[in-house]
Order: sequence, then C-alpha cells, then structure tokens
Amino acid sequence: MTTSLALDAESLYAELRRAVQPLMEPHTRLAGVISGGWWLAGRLHADLGREGEPGAVSSALHRDDFASRGLSSSGQTRLPFEVDGSDILLLDDVLHTGRTIRAVLNELFDYGRPARVRLAVLVDRAGRELPVAADAAAARVALPAAQSLALARDENGRFELNVRRR
Repeated sequence: MTTSLALDAESLYAELRRAVQPLMEPHTRLAGVISGGWWLAGRLHADLGREGEPGAVSSALHRDDFASRGLSSSGQTRLPFEVDGSDILLLDDVLHTGRTIRAVLNELFDYGRPARVRLAVLVDRAGRELPVAADAAAARVALPAAQSLALARDENGRFELNVRRR
C-alpha cells in the first residue's frame, strides 16, 4: 500500500538546493545513490549549472543483505569523473538506518580514494543503526518502523514522496 506523505517533495527539493549551496565548491562533484539520490543529483546538477555529469552510485554489491536481496535492476555505478582526490557531494532521497550509505561508500572507494565525501539528503528519518549523519537535510521526520519512505518522479520529472507499509 502506498500513500502520499504530507511533505511536499518539490518544496523539500528547493530547500535541499538552498542547503547544499554552501557545501559546493567549484571542483565539487555530485553523485547520487541509485535511484532517488541519482534523480536528485541530476536535477541539482542542472539547476546549479555544473559542468560535466553527475555520478550514479549503486549500493547493490556492498549491501549487508546482498544474500537475500541480490542485484537490483535499478542501475549500476557510473562515475564520469576521477574519484581519487575528488571532493564529492553524495545525494540520497532518504537517510534511515545508514546501511545504504555504508554500502555506497564502499562502492565509491572501489573506484578510488576521494579527498572528501559529504552527504546531502532530502529526508533524514529516525532509526539510525550506523553512525552516519547528513551534512544537509531538507527535512527530518520520524516514521514507524513498519513504514518506508521513497522518492518518486511523475511523468514531468516532478518529485513526490510516498510512504509504503512493509
């Protein structure tokens, strides 16, 4: 079952765009966690007029639940920039337990050693299991453990947040 959350994803995106601007330096590279974070990174990259392309990072191969989940069909890591020595701003839609970010960092380090990695998320929700914190978050919410929150895009590319019962 999917329901709409009272949070306006487009307004949150505008807040995220404002919040990440102080984190951006001329050489900062954007990379998004597949899939919601990649959508955010792509739109942010265009809205900020950044050169080149944003990266896409998959958590699939480094997940601690890989044996039960297997490979997802959502996409593979694609980093159109040199990771070694880069200042990377990693984007994700929802930060919850921290396990996806741990897996994404492992994947990122398979490609090189960045100088710095910072994290920006659309929504930071309660329930952290690992010591992971976002440098920027458009909203902080608490949801029951039986619910998940995910970013979706409509046919016009507009964002919406959906709550699903697990």
